[in-house]
Amino acid sequence: MDMPDKPFLRALAGEAVWPPPVWLMRQAGRYLPEYRIVRAQAGDFISLCTDPELATEVTLQPLRRYGFDAAILFSDILMVPWAMGQPLRFAEGEGPLLEPLRDSAAIGALEVDRVVERAAPILETVRRLSATLAVQHQRTALIGFAGAPWTVACYMVDGRGGGEFPHTRRLSYADPALFARLIRTVSDATVEYLLAQAENGAEALMIFDSWAGLLPPAGFRRWVIEPTAELVRRLRKRLPEGFPIIGFPRLAGPMLVEYVARTGIQAVGMDTAMDPRWAAANIPAKVALQGNLDPQALVAGGPGLEAEARALLAAMRGRPFVFNLGHGIVPQTPPEHVAALVRTVRAG
Repeated sequence: MDMPDKPFLRALAGEAVWPPPVWLMRQAGRYLPEYRIVRAQAGDFISLCTDPELATEVTLQPLRRYGFDAAILFSDILMVPWAMGQPLRFAEGEGPLLEPLRDSAAIGALEVDRVVERAAPILETVRRLSATLAVQHQRTALIGFAGAPWTVACYMVDGRGGGEFPHTRRLSYADPALFARLIRTVSDATVEYLLAQAENGAEALMIFDSWAGLLPPAGFRRWVIEPTAELVRRLRKRLPEGFPIIGFPRLAGPMLVEYVARTGIQAVGMDTAMDPRWAAANIPAKVALQGNLDPQALVAGGPGLEAEARALLAAMRGRPFVFNLGHGIVPQTPPEHVAALVRTVRAG
């Protein structure tokens, strides 16, 4: 894979770029007034995700303000079950709501072979972003993404976000064969969806496992590590050699070491609870680390934000690193605090 002069891609390839590249999870979103204007135009969230013109615009908005080193496709991890035909809506104040899926018939009704077709508007957004970055932001890389099979299954089975996904966890114990079938189905759809993003211009792929930390070690191995390793293996067979894949098993704790060793990802996200010095000491030096500033420090701003950012930079100096948050940026974040953070990171 040819390496363009993009700091983000160089870091993912194992180079200790300094100052490190920076982008923020959910960097396009409700904390930006310009985003709220576009969101109102779209009507509902799914319409925003599937309108290439509007989705391209909101993806680019934070680049214009802050000059981040990576843009991430504006979409949602639940567009995969939506594209498989599971009813989905986003309710104000409640988040995503899906028709719960808990039996063999419901799994059998999922249409894996329709995912790329139904995701065509999202893939058009990827194409538009790739073309725009090539002209207007030539050192900015484009990230495509999907949810990991475990995390997507949590929403599909429980039918909503938040909480501890009791129905999903019970199903994984009560009927592991049925649950494994669901995981395989989600994996099949996710492989095709991520490959299509890469084919249309994404330069790196990120796998979000936001609810990995709900599982005990045996469950983490079976439902987080094993499906992710298989997903990465299948992607690597069809992606260009060296194409970067980032994993983010949130709240993995010490299981992060095993996750990195067994999945074959090239970079791993650290959540807010992770000690970056521990990660730097225990994760192989060739694997890029990404994270893990507390989003609430970004809300607070001022000396506290600067101190946290500088401590993270000090812990990561000398190894491949991408500066980011430990979870997504929150709506209460003042945009000027983001600008101050970027200045601190750029100063190294």
